[in-house]
Amino acid sequence: MSFYQINPVQTEKLYNLAIEGASLSKQDVIFDLYCGIGTIGIFASKYVKKVYGIEIVKEAIVDAKENARINNIENTEFLVGDVEKVLNELIYERKITPDVVFVDPPRKGLDTNTINNLVKIKPKKIVYISCNPATLVRDLKALEDQYEIKKLTPVDLFPWTNHVECVCVLELK
Repeated sequence: MSFYQINPVQTEKLYNLAIEGASLSKQDVIFDLYCGIGTIGIFASKYVKKVYGIEIVKEAIVDAKENARINNIENTEFLVGDVEKVLNELIYERKITPDVVFVDPPRKGLDTNTINNLVKIKPKKIVYISCNPATLVRDLKALEDQYEIKKLTPVDLFPWTNHVECVCVLELK
């Protein structure tokens, strides 16, 4: 079963904020971590050279590949597996360095290894989409020595609840 945001109007606003914040160029290589069905990566693909999406849910990656095929998008590569492990493979074995990294983790936020890898590879921007302000703050604290928060925008995808999504644009200092 694949995860998909249930509020399409606000989801479009959320993803537009993420793409605008990234200031993408045709030379950029991007990583889309926790990519789900590939929505952000596919949305960004027309602005960049290459997209690498990683998601642990196999069915979501099947859907991401199918979504790219249906939309005639050829500059995406979607990989199934734990972000922590597959990110290591992209960075250390395949020697791929992204210009921009999009992260849209589950409520638990980013794991320590992923944060350490981001600090090590120093993408010029990280666009963090968060569904949990508490783990967002924790993860931003871990990135604050290397990155400056350029913009933080809440997006209400779940009206009349206490849940809020946030788009945070971080730029390498």
